Amino acid sequence: MIALLLLPLFLPWALPPLARRAVSRVRPDIALWAVTAASAALAAGVVACLGALTLPAVLSVPRLGALADLVRPLAAGPRLLVLGIAALAAGALVLAACRGARRAVSEVAHLRAAQARVAGLPEAGGLCVVDDPHPDAFALPGGPGGADRIVVTSGMLRALGPVEREALLAHERAHLAARHHLFASVAQLAGWCHPALAATADQVSFAAERAADEAAARRCGDRAVTARAVGRAALAASGAPRASVALAPGASTGPVPARVKALLAPAPVRRLAPALLAMTLLCAAAGVSSAGGAVWLHRGVEVAQGENPSD
Repeated sequence: MIALLLLPLFLPWALPPLARRAVSRVRPDIALWAVTAASAALAAGVVACLGALTLPAVLSVPRLGALADLVRPLAAGPRLLVLGIAALAAGALVLAACRGARRAVSEVAHLRAAQARVAGLPEAGGLCVVDDPHPDAFALPGGPGGADRIVVTSGMLRALGPVEREALLAHERAHLAARHHLFASVAQLAGWCHPALAATADQVSFAAERAADEAAARRCGDRAVTARAVGRAALAASGAPRASVALAPGASTGPVPARVKALLAPAPVRRLAPALLAMTLLCAAAGVSSAGGAVWLHRGVEVAQGENPSD
């Protein structure tokens, strides 16, 4: 029955291809919600199962077993196999925690540096223009108590025409209005929990960019102009790439050719696709397996405590 706790550790590998299909076939805003929610659900299952797999080894320590009122050893399977799996699970948890803490500190530092860069600059309607010849533009969340800003360099404004500037600004406003940085945060957190979910984070980022592209196209009323603005902004920024800050999305990030191609095609209208159903079933399977493993482990603990397993 320990396989019930191992299955949710392998199921996330099925998510990246499903996420790619969902993002390419469904409305970007719906795909963004669906892929982010699936990543979060599978990450929660991974962490819960890793924690549960370490429990037999923890309770095998006499003092800890006494604290749990165990009167006999917890029967979870062959001792060497159980201890080996527990050691691997504990190592995975420690590795994910260390990697997550290190990456989180780095992201927060980059975000604060970007906020400090524009802290004393004048703004108009949430737009802040930085006198910098290097083309760049991004949506900068203000954080608790701070105001959101759209940051554009003078180099980017010179690289675009008037209509393209409007499309660029509409794209960045869409990022802030939909709080896309929160989706990026959830996707990154899930990616720190499992390598397959780290690959899915790229699809979350792409879906966020596509959703902002579509919002800009609706605002401007011209998909071709928006596609041209995205392409020219990316081309201008390619010569001087800025430090990557996932929490400050920009119009020139992501797979730009795919975004331009999508903007030159009719607007996507599909709300459902087989990939979304498959992601739902994937999360349900992970949840059922995790719950079944937890129930089995709980009953094992009850037996080790000298009680009759609960119904």
